[in-house]
Amino acid sequence: MSLAQMLQQTGAISAMANELGIDERTAGTAAGALLPAIVAGFGRSATGGSATPEPMGGLGGLAGAILGGGGGAGGLGGGLLDAVLGSSPTPTQHGNDILGNIFGSKDVSRSVAGEVSALTGLDEGLLKKMLPILAMAVAGYMAKQATGGGASSGGSGGGALGGILGSIVSGMMTR
Repeated sequence: MSLAQMLQQTGAISAMANELGIDERTAGTAAGALLPAIVAGFGRSATGGSATPEPMGGLGGLAGAILGGGGGAGGLGGGLLDAVLGSSPTPTQHGNDILGNIFGSKDVSRSVAGEVSALTGLDEGLLKKMLPILAMAVAGYMAKQATGGGASSGGSGGGALGGILGSIVSGMMTR
């Protein structure tokens, strides 16, 4: 199952559509177009190849932020997905922190939105609003899987998160 399908099943696509005032089909198209860049960013973070060095290094810094070891996302773990699914507006600062961790700068996020807009015809402003929410949904989904939502973890949360990331990247490459 693709990451886009997993996010559809969790209700994240519907929640983003409601929050952004768009239909689910548009939200699904936008998410599907943005996901490869987000997953690639997670992959770069996992291999230590992000644009700016992370203080905790590689996936460790990202995993710590997502799973609870501190960092920019405040250690919300699966709560990131819950924040997207909730009825209140998504606190996008957490998503922006994740994007900063995986992309290194706001310029890269803007570039991603611009490129996806050019490819899909979707509004660039809409894509910029969706990016942090989508990053939170992906990170939250991965955290839930790593902390007992289906993935077995014999070691640290970072190891489980890395394993989930590996399966997501592999799944995207076979599409």
